Amino acid sequence: MEQMQTRPLSTIKAGQTVKIASIQAGRGLNSRLASMGLVHGTQITIVNNDQPGPFVISIKGSKMMLGRGMAHKIMVF
Repeated sequence: MEQMQTRPLSTIKAGQTVKIASIQAGRGLNSRLASMGLVHGTQITIVNNDQPGPFVISIKGSKMMLGRGMAHKIMVF
């Protein structure tokens, strides 16, 4: 298995596109994110990651806001 450098989604700059490697959260948050379509292998484009503004992502053509704590638990490559 090839090693890829993963990092928290919260560290990705606006305009970049990444894929979800894993979600490091409890069962409740994992199922909530899965219901939003955020699962392993999903491609995400960062729309806005300005501090202190909202963290906005685009997934399959839909935009959604995430809390920074939530975004920090989503590991991407």
